[in-house]
Amino acid sequence: MPEVSGHAPGSFCWFELGTSDQEAAKKFYSALFGWDPQDTQAGPGMIYTLLKLNGKDVAALYQLTEQYHKGVPPHWLNYVAVSDADEAAAKVKSLGGNVLLEPFEVMDLGRMAMFQDPQGATLAIWQAKLHSGSGIVGELNTQCWSELATSDTDKALEFYTKLFGWTVKTGDSSGMVYYEWSNQGNPIGGMYKLTPEMAGVPPHWLPYFRVADCDGIANKAKSLGGNLIVPPTDIPNVGRFSYIQDPQSAAFAIIHLTAVH
Repeated sequence: MPEVSGHAPGSFCWFELGTSDQEAAKKFYSALFGWDPQDTQAGPGMIYTLLKLNGKDVAALYQLTEQYHKGVPPHWLNYVAVSDADEAAAKVKSLGGNVLLEPFEVMDLGRMAMFQDPQGATLAIWQAKLHSGSGIVGELNTQCWSELATSDTDKALEFYTKLFGWTVKTGDSSGMVYYEWSNQGNPIGGMYKLTPEMAGVPPHWLPYFRVADCDGIANKAKSLGGNLIVPPTDIPNVGRFSYIQDPQSAAFAIIHLTAVH
């Protein structure tokens, strides 16, 4: 998908990094993906950094603070577009989720809320006004997929299909059951069940960024101080991916697609 001016309800629309070192994160991601950071004033003492590619917003980052984010580790947060944030937040509650931040206005840009699903994975919802979200998705060095690791796939399936109207397709890759989410017929993400080997890893959503060279970008991330949680690995008939932690420990994934997906 090339440049976009809006996102259909149920689509992933924005990707935001909360980090313990804003300046270091700007340098890391600029060097890794060629993103151009642009600082904006988001309130007293708070700088919100838009991350741009070809002049378009593709993601953002901000500094976690002791005052507002005590105990919150560095992380990437995925946003889903909705037509009515208040209605979506109420639906989250009715389905057994936990609304962490009730719907609120983000200046004149949009209205958002943040929630945890019944297994504890966190997402945000975004009702666009002046800012619709990422201006480029699915292209090189932009988000192309979001993935849920969960403790209960059956309950997650019920929750998200009812919340967003997503449909799901089940596959089997290397002996692991993998679920593919689609929104209005468009594949947007995946899901798998956390394994015993992942003990201690909480349910979470992870953004994937599309790259031209998985091994090259993974090695670059490592040279910039990142950590390869999963080194470059082939996915049959799909591509080659890697899970990475940035120097502040926020996790994300990269993927080189060898097939249309």
